[in-house]
Amino acid sequence: MAQNQEDGDGAAEPPEGGTWLEAARAFRAGAALPPRWAKIFGPLQAGAVDEMVVVAQIGQSLDGRIATATGHSHYINGREGLAHLHRLRALVDAVVVGIGTVLADDPQLTVRRVAGPHPARVVIDPRGRLPACARMLAADGAERLVVTAEGSRLALPAGVETIALTADNGRIAPAAILAALSRRGFRRILIEGGARTVSGFLAAGCLDRLHVVVAPLILGAGPAALALAPVARVDHALRPPTVAHQLGDEVLFDCDLSARRVTIGQAKKST
Repeated sequence: MAQNQEDGDGAAEPPEGGTWLEAARAFRAGAALPPRWAKIFGPLQAGAVDEMVVVAQIGQSLDGRIATATGHSHYINGREGLAHLHRLRALVDAVVVGIGTVLADDPQLTVRRVAGPHPARVVIDPRGRLPACARMLAADGAERLVVTAEGSRLALPAGVETIALTADNGRIAPAAILAALSRRGFRRILIEGGARTVSGFLAAGCLDRLHVVVAPLILGAGPAALALAPVARVDHALRPPTVAHQLGDEVLFDCDLSARRVTIGQAKKST
């Protein structure tokens, strides 16, 4: 991972529980986190199912939208919500997005709002549509990887690794993507977007946690944060154990999905 030399933090430190830098150092050392940070980031330190930890993050409005009807999304979340996203980036080994997010938003996927290293950047691009000028491909010292379908042709800058996997109707199985990343030594993975990508990993049972940051605004229309198969009855809905955390005027819902996560790497041994 490339090192971000910024020493500050994009959001004010909490009055209790230590600074972000102290928490980040403890996290990477496998040590106990200061209390304030342990509540949110402690569950991401070690996998419950295998050696991997896979967390997805969604930023949405009160009515579950991730953009307006015209596609505008910068920024639904405010200062605290965006700082939370950058803290996640700073703690994981790799951040993953789908090609739709890259084509729509051209994200950098770097750590800028808090102190910490840049993670490896991964885009899922089965059909080879990624432009060589995409900002996530910038040569800044972080690893850059493109997951594509076998037989796809890509023209990429030097230093960008291609991972060719089997695709079914233009889609690559989330478990296969995570297994390929695990083989390359990535253990903590952030699935950042977009809605289709996060929904695919959730439906496939490939998430340990889902972080949903809800901003206090109502958009009325626009794409939904998740698109999953419908259920016939409310009592058939997925009800993961969930803890809410206040982030300024936003609320983080931390959903524990580890009970339904499929095994990807070496399974944990029961004691």
